[in-house]
Amino acid sequence: MEGWDPQNLILPEVGKLCRSQSEYLDQHFKTQKDACSSSTSSSCLLSEWTKHCSDYDNRLLHLRTTLMDRTLSWISSSFRAKASLSNLDLTLSASSQYGTALKRLLGEELRLLALQLHRIHFIRQYVETALRLEALVGDLEDVVFSSGNHRPGNMFAKFSTLLTSQDFGVKEERLLKAIKAMNDVEEIIVNVEKSQQWHHLLKSVDHRVDKTLAILRPEALAEHRALLASFGWPPKLLASKVESGGLSKLLNPLLLMHGNEKKSYAQSFHVLCALQQLHSRREARKFKTLGQKECEIRLWAIDELVTPLAVRMEYHFVKWAEQPEFMFALVYRVTRDFMEGVSDILQPLIDAARLTSYSANEAWVSAMVHILSGFLTKNVFPALAERYKEKDMKLEVISLWLHLVDLIVAFDKQMQSLLRYETCLLFPDAQRRGISVLIVFCDRPDWLKIWAKMELKDGWKKLKAVLKDAKAWQIDDKHRVDFDVSTICETFLLSSREAHKAPFVAESALKIAQEMIDRCQTLPDILSRAKFVRSTVARFFWYFSNVLLLHCRNAELPPQELDGSAFVRACESINAARYVESKLQEWSDDASFLEMTIAENNSNMQEQHQGFYDDCFFEEEIKCLAELETNWLMEIVAVLLRQFENLTLEYNHTEDSNAFIEALQSLKNQLHVLKKNLNGKDFLDLWRSVADGLDHFICGSILGGDVKFSKKQSNEFGTDMQALFLVFQPFCARPEAFFPCIRDILKLLAMSGEEVKHLLVGKKSEKYMQSYGISHLRFDQVEKTLRKLKF
Repeated sequence: MEGWDPQNLILPEVGKLCRSQSEYLDQHFKTQKDACSSSTSSSCLLSEWTKHCSDYDNRLLHLRTTLMDRTLSWISSSFRAKASLSNLDLTLSASSQYGTALKRLLGEELRLLALQLHRIHFIRQYVETALRLEALVGDLEDVVFSSGNHRPGNMFAKFSTLLTSQDFGVKEERLLKAIKAMNDVEEIIVNVEKSQQWHHLLKSVDHRVDKTLAILRPEALAEHRALLASFGWPPKLLASKVESGGLSKLLNPLLLMHGNEKKSYAQSFHVLCALQQLHSRREARKFKTLGQKECEIRLWAIDELVTPLAVRMEYHFVKWAEQPEFMFALVYRVTRDFMEGVSDILQPLIDAARLTSYSANEAWVSAMVHILSGFLTKNVFPALAERYKEKDMKLEVISLWLHLVDLIVAFDKQMQSLLRYETCLLFPDAQRRGISVLIVFCDRPDWLKIWAKMELKDGWKKLKAVLKDAKAWQIDDKHRVDFDVSTICETFLLSSREAHKAPFVAESALKIAQEMIDRCQTLPDILSRAKFVRSTVARFFWYFSNVLLLHCRNAELPPQELDGSAFVRACESINAARYVESKLQEWSDDASFLEMTIAENNSNMQEQHQGFYDDCFFEEEIKCLAELETNWLMEIVAVLLRQFENLTLEYNHTEDSNAFIEALQSLKNQLHVLKKNLNGKDFLDLWRSVADGLDHFICGSILGGDVKFSKKQSNEFGTDMQALFLVFQPFCARPEAFFPCIRDILKLLAMSGEEVKHLLVGKKSEKYMQSYGISHLRFDQVEKTLRKLKF
């Protein structure tokens, strides 16, 4: 130890020492002085450490020796086993005719032995699992049935008096113990389902647990109700008037709880949440594995608050049967006034119980809506549906029914506005729509059908009133734009009614349809909403398309009528159809209509067992309107072409340019009227169709006529065609591009005699004619035209 200096000793960092080492050093070396001194204590410690090191070295040597011996023993046993198997193989191989059979028999016995071992292992697992479940279920039944509360007539008798805190604590402890036991059972069942398929065992356990739950749940609910009654729930619903003349805010007993009351309520709430969480977990498993129907789980603790309120509310509802607006007002007022207590008191309790995906406000509002929808389902709509069957009462029932729906729609908006600050992650808008009194129609398709008939009849009545107005078919004068000769480019992105030049009746029809759609937006079931829209909005637009068709037919479009009034009436219907078609397409692209389309497609696949899909909700209605537009545009084109043909009969025989100019002037006037009254997109299709028709008509007149073209006549024909092009000049930069046949004929009439000779004797191919700039006439048509030339 000479020359040893503690100052130069390199020690490990404190953080790298284990706890026992740190405690040992702290005990013997409390200061630096203790470490530097060479006292007797230091010598004793050194001796102790030296002895420990010697002991550890001896133990390590012993372990090495033992490991070597066991390794040699295992190797020796392995060699002996290998030698025995080799001798057995040689013995079997040496046997003449019995060796192979014995070897095969031994292999079969080994396989059967492995199967038996596996079966024994499987049976042992089953027995162990069954014993564990039996022990847990037995403990559960002991906890539940030991208190004697399961005896008939004794379960709820004790709750007639107020509960003491001691009694409630004992009962809560027993309930929580039972819930824990059921959770343990459920955990084992879930693990078994992942690896085994012991259905009979699971059904037997589920039956016993369900039997226990059938006792625990009513007991827990009864205790909770008694606790609620002990601090004054339910409160009074109608408050007296205050000095200001309004109604005072309802007192909320939840906010008045304090001390032991608040603690007891929190404990009871926790028990109900734990029990519901267990119930929800079991129902989800049964739905997944046993194919049982999945139940809609509501927040039981909230339902227990609402149930006694419902009893008191129904007393007032019966008195207000003829004034349903009071029912809605009462439910909204109670819901709003108690929201503060529900949010401040119940939401923290839900969070503490770890009951995920539940909102106290959401559950509260939903339960209050359920009160009103339940009363309407039992007491209001059945009576109205029966009275609707009587002819004398139909008008009155329709009025009452639609008034009630108006109240429901307004009430749903009010109730959903109470949840506008709820998180969107847990409760998206699609789920929020489930909070609606219109749910009464989801389970009663017959009532939904009656409601749809009433809405359709009311909408049609409104539309007929609009049609009686003299301004129904008018278009805003400021949007009747005359065509401008200087216009070269025009956009056809139509959006508004004015851009479509649609009459007021089109906007009115869309507003009526939109009202129908808005009134069913809160229907919780998507397929029910789709059926309602099909029965109302879709049928309404079929009626409206018939209105447009009749308006067109009243125009009659005679070929001799040149004042344009008939064209104006046809344009009004076409514009209205175009505008409504664009809006229906816009609606079909909305998310809510896409949901309904998917729901209908899935329903059709299930019913018809075939892949029938609709990409657009209003596909059939859009097709009907588009067909109306196309048919009447073609009708107008046919009228224009017939008028032109009648006015140019003399020109085709005598080549009188005056007749042709008169026909062009008439055509120009008609196009002017159509340009002023028809929407841009349809007018574009119309004038191009007219140009194409004139191109073929004039070309056919030349090819089928007996007229010979001299140089002078060719020039006159070219001048007449330039006048024709000028009629279409306001609509495009190069109108001659839309008269390809006439343009080819003008090229042929301008050819010299030498060019005509080369073209007639040349190859009769398209490429050869294209070298002369002729691309839209066949060779026989080219030949006919050239033979009409006079040089």
